[in-house]
Amino acid sequence: MNTAHRSRRLAATLLAAALAGTGLTVAAAPAAHAAASEAVAKLPVTSYSALAVDSAHQRVYIADSNMGSYSNPGQIAVYNFQGERITTISTTQHISGLALNADGSTLYVGGREVIWRYDTSTYTSNGLYVSTDTCGRSLAFSGGQVYYTTPYSYYTSQCDTTLTYLDAYAPATNTVARTDWQDFGKLQLEAGPGDRMLMGQPLNSAAADPFLTVYDAGGGGSLVRGAARRFADADGTGALNLKDMAFSADGSKVAVADASAGTRLLNTGDLSDAAEGYRALPAGAVASAVAFGGDGKYIARGASATGSTPDLLVQPADPADATAPLEFAFEGSLDGDRVAPRGLEWAADGSRLFAVTTNAAGNQYWLHIIQPPAVQYDTRFTGGLTHSPAQAAAGEPLAVRGKLEQDGPAPAEPLKVRATRTDASGTHDLGTFTVKDDGTFTVLDEPGLVGEATYKVSYLGDLTHRPADDITTTVSVGKAPTSIALTAPEEGSLKTGVEITGTFTAQGKALPERAVLKVTRTDRLGTGTLSSVTVGADGTFTINDLPRTRGDADYTVSWPGDDLHSASSATATVYVRR
Repeated sequence: MNTAHRSRRLAATLLAAALAGTGLTVAAAPAAHAAASEAVAKLPVTSYSALAVDSAHQRVYIADSNMGSYSNPGQIAVYNFQGERITTISTTQHISGLALNADGSTLYVGGREVIWRYDTSTYTSNGLYVSTDTCGRSLAFSGGQVYYTTPYSYYTSQCDTTLTYLDAYAPATNTVARTDWQDFGKLQLEAGPGDRMLMGQPLNSAAADPFLTVYDAGGGGSLVRGAARRFADADGTGALNLKDMAFSADGSKVAVADASAGTRLLNTGDLSDAAEGYRALPAGAVASAVAFGGDGKYIARGASATGSTPDLLVQPADPADATAPLEFAFEGSLDGDRVAPRGLEWAADGSRLFAVTTNAAGNQYWLHIIQPPAVQYDTRFTGGLTHSPAQAAAGEPLAVRGKLEQDGPAPAEPLKVRATRTDASGTHDLGTFTVKDDGTFTVLDEPGLVGEATYKVSYLGDLTHRPADDITTTVSVGKAPTSIALTAPEEGSLKTGVEITGTFTAQGKALPERAVLKVTRTDRLGTGTLSSVTVGADGTFTINDLPRTRGDADYTVSWPGDDLHSASSATATVYVRR
């Protein structure tokens, strides 16, 4: 799955020229074509609460909540779709949730005691005083109304478990109302198509089995609750650890960033598990955010991970599409270290992904603007597969070679193919192998069994290239050869005897124990079996014999072979004197 990996040091040639001089941190990719372009802006905030994207006016709003004190001011950083900061909106008290109305003309901002309404063309505001919030609101615009949560606790240390109400503001009548829905913790809201809205409960000590529920907000101000689900089993394990949630573009699915379970994909109608889910996040990555592209093509899955483990995967929204994701590993002071919870949003047309990242301490933030490619190019295997050596042997290196052709510009990073071997013991994943600039690749393996081995090579595609049809070849794997070499004197005697030395060599897999060689002597009196000899660790052995008669004596040393190694033998003739 690492076919389209992007380190933050390999970003955004396509935007570099346009962003020159804007004060953004932009690195240029070293190749002629990038699978996606990216701009990075260091945000002027030390905390983060919400991200809102206005596709109608191409504006991005990022809220610095600045919670913790009644007198703390708040601010909203405003950027355009190219990553340039347009302005900063300052507020007298802390802020939290953000929501835009349907046409993007009004930005609703959750304040401590007010819902601000900002005209997005002038950034002028008027405020509507509402219930006091000391813990941070979540906002969503659905069904023509603004829904907002109202948590209250005298002590901010108790915010995670405080009782939170779901309230509503109707712009048409300029009135507020309590919906009578409430529960414990910092309840989160997310709007979706068709006047749907999600409400999810983060895991907290007052909610050991948190819920997720769908509402129909199209009833003219009256919320109708639809499907609801709690996730813990009878033993209390498997509870939801909610970090983010999102509707698919058509509203039929819900994706949930669950810090315990990864990315859950659910059916909106009843919140049951979808028939096919997404592959697990990379090992060590903990889900923190999720967002579907507005055009329905892609899903972005954000995570908290360390080192080179990807923090962000951008992949087809259809879980049955095996196209490899575009992967981002955020590392250090130019990029942040992880995707912030609820830190992903798309432009309505799917042309841009906006990702907020943070450092390990959670006191610095960055805005990444990522443009997935608009088109994909075809790929194909050509010329079949060949292998060498011509006779494969169990336990011996085998090279399977082929060629992958791809249309379009040269990729920013080499394409990779994945290979499997199927033999009598099943199918074995051999890993990924790099495609060279000329399209050739080599799959390296050591088949472990005698018999037929079928090699399948796949190219799963990436966001720039479509998958190729698989290609296979069947190889006949034989036993690994063995050999015996003898060093014997030309003459021996009946009195002093005969000493023969030798070397036993076995290719392929190491023998489970040292080989025991059979020794026979043939002279004019007939053939007899001598004592067997065990080969030393270095492959050598020695035979000592007292011949029984004068004349030629033929000494034959043999090994019968095993399941993976062929038999071998050697003969030496010694003339025996008196």
